[in-house]
Amino acid sequence: MKKYLFLLIVLFISNVLVAKDYSVSSPDGKIKVLVTVDDQTTYAVSLNGSEIISPSPVSMTLSNGIVLGRDTKVKKAKTISIEEQIQPVVQRKYASIDDIYNQMSLPFKDYSLQFRAYNDGVAWRWVSEFDKPFNVISEEATFNFPTDHNIWFPEEESMYSHQEREYLRIKLSDVDETRFCSTGMLVDCGNNTKVYISESDLTDYPGMYLKGMDDNLFGLQGKFPGVVLEAEQRGDRDVRPTKYADFIAECFEPRTFPWRAMIITENDADLVQSEMIYKLAPECRIEDTGWIKPGKVAWDWWNALNIYGVDFESGVNNDTYKYYIDFASEYGLDYIILDEGWYHLDDIMYVVDAINIQELVDYGKEKNVGIILWVVWKALDDKLAEALDQFEKWEVKGIKIDFMQRDDQWMVNFYEKIARECASRHLLVDYHGAYKPSGLNRTYPNVLSFEGVKGMENEKWSNLPDPEHDLTLPFIRNVAGPMDYTPGAMLNATKQNFNAVFSEPMSQGTRCHQLAMYVVFESPLQMLADNPSNYYREPECMEFLSPVPSVWDDTKVLASKVSDYIAVARRSGNNWYLGAMTDWTPRSIEIKLDFLEPGNYTLQLWKDGTNATKHAADYKMETISVTNTSTIKIEMAPGGGWAGIIKKK
Repeated sequence: MKKYLFLLIVLFISNVLVAKDYSVSSPDGKIKVLVTVDDQTTYAVSLNGSEIISPSPVSMTLSNGIVLGRDTKVKKAKTISIEEQIQPVVQRKYASIDDIYNQMSLPFKDYSLQFRAYNDGVAWRWVSEFDKPFNVISEEATFNFPTDHNIWFPEEESMYSHQEREYLRIKLSDVDETRFCSTGMLVDCGNNTKVYISESDLTDYPGMYLKGMDDNLFGLQGKFPGVVLEAEQRGDRDVRPTKYADFIAECFEPRTFPWRAMIITENDADLVQSEMIYKLAPECRIEDTGWIKPGKVAWDWWNALNIYGVDFESGVNNDTYKYYIDFASEYGLDYIILDEGWYHLDDIMYVVDAINIQELVDYGKEKNVGIILWVVWKALDDKLAEALDQFEKWEVKGIKIDFMQRDDQWMVNFYEKIARECASRHLLVDYHGAYKPSGLNRTYPNVLSFEGVKGMENEKWSNLPDPEHDLTLPFIRNVAGPMDYTPGAMLNATKQNFNAVFSEPMSQGTRCHQLAMYVVFESPLQMLADNPSNYYREPECMEFLSPVPSVWDDTKVLASKVSDYIAVARRSGNNWYLGAMTDWTPRSIEIKLDFLEPGNYTLQLWKDGTNATKHAADYKMETISVTNTSTIKIEMAPGGGWAGIIKKK
């Protein structure tokens, strides 16, 4: 009897899952991911041997009764090493991107879990091989930290959101299950180490938010909008979900799921220089890309079409937009936007009497300036093929689509549909009222920019953004992808003198703070938001704003600290452009020009004026000689900035 009992015990033990560990490291060996497969699957991440992410469970619950990552075992782990170069159709930071990583795949029955380790971070995703349709009931995506770190938390009140948030400075322990944020967000792990959390390859799936965990004070977990069953349209632009399903996604065939990405850096400059979100995204799906042209745009809405010194009444009419076209042509801008007002809001095919689109397009052709049309997403979707066909017939260059305010599965698919349908008609896309970028601009490079940021338009009615907010954006929001902040204010105010004015708006911070944004902030479709009449009065500033590019061949961060200051050098062709910005604290920064090739150069610079502390528009333009051994001292007023162009003699 004892013999049989012993055999039963052995058989029982042999059938119990034994926890197994699997690991993959970054190519430089500094970052290591340890995955433990037991009754649940967890991952942990270390940097230089120190734990950065504590063991964190991951799983996905499906309607077919299967829970990915639970009570299972790995068939046979596989690790590969990749070393490639990506040539972006539309570059943002670099003309060529090194794509170097190690990838570990853990295959289970009918699905797998993939981890990638880069030198600047890690990412993981689920891969389904199920042939039959299923729903995703929930996804467990957790990010546990070993201690109570400070964080930058873009808190949301609802998942019906433009994702235009302030980055609150709080602690992990301040975030319980009732509080959540959009992504990306940033965790300060101390000793200059930061962890940036976001996602890439967001395709046919809802966007990820992060909420607290009541049973883990130092943890964050994913939160996802459900599939929308019913929505109520309130006006031309507000289509609010009123009923959600008890599942977050519908799936119909084998597929991959979005990457959960963590950029891990030991200095703040590497956050700005990272292209990890872009590298994780699917490759370009457009065969003919030669027509895609990034550039700068004269924008009408921020300045309320409030031009002056003309002999016609300004407003939504052809005379006003021809004035914008003339301005754009004179200063080499590629486009103008016709924002709200050119069509009757209840019917996108019903153009107002004062506007003749074809006439404006033809006038722009003569001046080498293209037309981009603003549209509300619902009005466009109601007559999508008819409207886009008409835009193509008019030969407009693109659309600025607005007020989506959602990232449930349907709306995420809508983004891709718009990108695809516009690409087939050679139309560029700029998403406003939008969630953050998550790689769509690589897959469809006609997608040039996204809002999803508390940008300068907010200064028409609020006290944000201010320079404190501005100095978070290069390290958080812009890490995800292009950012349509809409800079370029020529009416500038100190902290004491600022006042929100809708029709003649001003910015907070100095004139040079605004100029520097064209180098520091990244958007292949970059706005000049102020009034052309104001720009005509500022010929010295236009000596910078006219030639500054919107895409770059190389990027080097010369000095940086999240929320405090930044200095960036970017190359376009043979010329280097420099931009530096500070928060409300005055700064003095020294930067070396050792990134230059040997030789003699001319540096044309714009710096805060002596009286910029009292009159924020005060600046001084200078030209000096420099070499690659030169050191430049940059002094910035409160809310200040500095900009420069370096050309070889």
